[in-house]
Amino acid sequence: MFYREAGDFKTTYREDSQTFPIKFDRLRFYAVLAVAYGVIPLFINDYWANAVAVPFLIYAIAAIGLNILVGYAGQVSLGTGGFMAVGAYACYKLMTAFPEVSIFIHVLLAGGVTAVVGVLFGLPSLRIKGFYLAVATLAAQFFLVWLFNKVPWFYNYSASGQINAPDRTIFGVFVTGAQTSAMAKYMFCLVMLTIVAVLARNLTRGTVGRKWMAIRDMDIAAEIIGVNPLTTKMTAFMVSSFFIGIAGALFFSVYLGAAEVGEAFGIQKSFLILFMVIIGGLGSIFGSFAGAAFLVLLPVLLKNLLVGALNWPTDLAAHIELMIVGALIVIFLIAEPHGLAQLWRVAKEKLRLWPFPH
Repeated sequence: MFYREAGDFKTTYREDSQTFPIKFDRLRFYAVLAVAYGVIPLFINDYWANAVAVPFLIYAIAAIGLNILVGYAGQVSLGTGGFMAVGAYACYKLMTAFPEVSIFIHVLLAGGVTAVVGVLFGLPSLRIKGFYLAVATLAAQFFLVWLFNKVPWFYNYSASGQINAPDRTIFGVFVTGAQTSAMAKYMFCLVMLTIVAVLARNLTRGTVGRKWMAIRDMDIAAEIIGVNPLTTKMTAFMVSSFFIGIAGALFFSVYLGAAEVGEAFGIQKSFLILFMVIIGGLGSIFGSFAGAAFLVLLPVLLKNLLVGALNWPTDLAAHIELMIVGALIVIFLIAEPHGLAQLWRVAKEKLRLWPFPH
């Protein structure tokens, strides 16, 4: 009975168009922020940071970026892993070339470099769409991985071909390197995710987001009413790649600390983030969070249950995980194409109407 709009009056256009118009939703949002910023940092340890929290935060950023391109703009992409690699290697080169500059600036600049690369590989979207665009972005994935493997300049001529994140601090606290604490990793990634989520939410609710959705729904009709397909699609690729580049930079510098492009940013990474978007919900910022949380928590849960509790072989648990994810993707595509976000919306509508049937 507490989830109601009755008595929740709006007296200005600003109040009526806010992200959470229902008071209970706003309170819930503030409560989540309070827990994320004020409670979890006090109790987080290395296991929970490395196994759950930090991967979830980074994958959520990547999922938001891909969702903007696929869910809001309707452009298919299978090159997410390659664009994450661009962000990672750009961050590495900046960290080694300009050690006096803050890692926060390096991560943002790495996202900017990835945005430029994303626009270049997004140019085919002006002529092709659907399956052919998917193949073009898949080619970008393989080309970028090959490039970072074959050109020694990108990994500073290291004999192993591996890149290693130097120690960097923010306000005297290590956020990269072996001395980094679990709380520092978590807080740095959480701040970056908050910035990305707020920016993405405002973009998708504004003029730019409406243009993306117009191109997604019917590009010819959108062009007739004055939407420029060139700038709209390139903007989608640019913003999406910017967020994905930030995720790649954080994945390398904060989470892994050292990376080899084929192992860390291979084609499986592209499919993993695409599965997050599909299961979470296309065209939904919340769906990006839900999909990332689901696919980060599922392997941890299965490992603890099947391997830890039932003593099943590790490879069998990994195969079962793939079977479950594959089955869920098929189920969601057939039964609920809008994913977990739509299930959450339906549940909220049920709460608003309960206990009345209609």
